[in-house]
Amino acid sequence: MDDWKARTKLVHSGTRRSQYGEVAEAIFMTQGFVYDSAEQAEARFIEAGPDEFIYARYGNPTVRMFEDRIAALEGAEDAFATASGMAAVNGALTALLKAGDHVVAARALFGSCLYILEDILGRFGVEVSFVDGTDLDAWAAAIRPDTKAVFCETISNPTLEVIDLPAVAEIAHKVGATVIVDNVFATPVLSRVLDQGADVVIYSATKHIDGQGRALGGVILGSKAFIRKIVEPYLKHTGGSMSPFTAWIMLKGLETMDLRVRAQAATAQAMAEALQWDGRLDRVIYPGLETHPQHALAGRLLEKGGTVLALDLKGGQAAAFRFLNALKIVLISNNLGDAKSIITHPATTTHQRLSDAQKAELGITPGLVRLSLGIEDTDDLIADVKQALDAV
Repeated sequence: MDDWKARTKLVHSGTRRSQYGEVAEAIFMTQGFVYDSAEQAEARFIEAGPDEFIYARYGNPTVRMFEDRIAALEGAEDAFATASGMAAVNGALTALLKAGDHVVAARALFGSCLYILEDILGRFGVEVSFVDGTDLDAWAAAIRPDTKAVFCETISNPTLEVIDLPAVAEIAHKVGATVIVDNVFATPVLSRVLDQGADVVIYSATKHIDGQGRALGGVILGSKAFIRKIVEPYLKHTGGSMSPFTAWIMLKGLETMDLRVRAQAATAQAMAEALQWDGRLDRVIYPGLETHPQHALAGRLLEKGGTVLALDLKGGQAAAFRFLNALKIVLISNNLGDAKSIITHPATTTHQRLSDAQKAELGITPGLVRLSLGIEDTDDLIADVKQALDAV
């Protein structure tokens, strides 16, 4: 299996067949498991084997198939699947940290990630320092000898800043800090963050892994010691595990993820190139454009520029709303990574809880919209966006 290419791993890795020899992965819809004897139950609670299960909150054969498959793709030793992407973010951070610990995080993050770092961790005595994620001097200045962890998104949401992960990881590892990375925008198809210095990788499986808007899910990947000794005890006792049916949906999503992501990234590149000089836009933000501030860095760290771009419309929120309302194919929704093209207005949705000053600092202007490209025909999507700009 180690020699298989990514697409093969996405179809076959981690498969566990029952005695019936099914082709599609079985859904083990059970909350508990039967033991042959009291002695077997006792032994399993002391240490369960790789195909021995206790309770669905602790693990399940269908969920384990998903964990093994995504770990094989990522090149991670192990994985723990969670109920949502934010359960994965919260689980990875909270399981590792305690009162008095210090964390350094990039300032440009998804709104819920900021809430966990600013509100929840702060409430329990964890000190968090925020920095400009693109400024290596800022990282170096903020990371201290007692820093426990650093956290960033490889491509930030929604302004698509690209972090120099190898450089940040080098700074963090000098003091023994754990590097935790949310790689949702870059995807495991286009980015190999463990090879670039990350210790822990987080995904919202709701996005590209499912890719069809069906279910919430998340996953944490890393070393076996981190997953089984730190993450698993926290999540199995606090209840953030993934359901078997969701795991089956995610397994089906993984089979086509490589094909979908590459098609979506190609469309995103074409869309960005078609719009980059449009006079009705103040900015077209996409790592695949030479005008992007971290274009060269993105070329080194990513296979392609990703599936998401941001457009900043002249005319502010009123123009942005007219644009969104004029779209015919692209859907207004706050998800991303879906087979359907989706757009949202971050200032009033995903990042609405931030103050005006915070939004301005992050570059989330009233005219900014985040566009996630789907697998529809590229020419149709470009035409739809242009006609909506005409309506503005």
